Amino acid sequence: MAALSFSLTSLSKTPKFSPSKTPTTKSTILNLLPYKLLNLNKFSTISKPNSFSLTVTKPSKNSKPKSHFQPIRSLFTGIVEEMGKVQKLGDTKDGGVDLKIAAKTVLEGVNLGDSIAVNGTCLTVTDFTNQDFTVGLSPETLRKTSLIELKTGSLVNLERAVQPISRMGGHFVQGHVDGTGVIVEKVPEGDSLWIKVKTEKGLLKYIVPKGFIAVDGASLTVVDVFEEEGCFNFMLVSYTQQKVVVPLKEVGQKVNLEVDILGKYVERLLSSRC
Repeated sequence: MAALSFSLTSLSKTPKFSPSKTPTTKSTILNLLPYKLLNLNKFSTISKPNSFSLTVTKPSKNSKPKSHFQPIRSLFTGIVEEMGKVQKLGDTKDGGVDLKIAAKTVLEGVNLGDSIAVNGTCLTVTDFTNQDFTVGLSPETLRKTSLIELKTGSLVNLERAVQPISRMGGHFVQGHVDGTGVIVEKVPEGDSLWIKVKTEKGLLKYIVPKGFIAVDGASLTVVDVFEEEGCFNFMLVSYTQQKVVVPLKEVGQKVNLEVDILGKYVERLLSSRC
């Protein structure tokens, strides 16, 4: 674990929130709310996301950051703190999309600009009361995540970014969704539940039996990987079923997936030797 050591103190410092001044086109996002949020054809992938870096040390004044690295600003464990309920999903005056969620636990000590993982997606708090909080959704977030399927009343997994005193009960989760999967099978066994998810080959190569994966932000252990089917499965015990939203989803619905960052770093290191 020495290679992964870093200052958790720097992770607890959340940047001040400042609204974007970049003009947006309202017609890009509207006309499909509140139940069908938007047309996926309007949000086809433009470019691949940048690589990620676990480096959080402060650069010297004369050093210039490498543009192809994106330092981690928040870190999560994949241990869901509570399930919140979507109160409102709608457009903003500047053409964006706001998501308002009723919650309780994650509101303790919340500040503007704090990071909260919503179904495993790291989002920034733009407004809050003692009963709910609001985050903004960008077109890229809607393209890459299952948040596009949310509607008023939907339950979502919530987790605040870790602090230096937090227990690491799960694994390193960045809240940067790598892609989505589709639930293809749900089979009960006793009071446990088997769930099989199908995903693209580009993600499946990072998923290994007994390895970590974040599904809708919940840190879970992969049981088996089915290469020919393009699937993997996991089992939820009775307790976990009561604490996360995945069991509430039906076959055919999407889930957000974030693979273990360690696999991507190993691949990067090996490819750089060639």
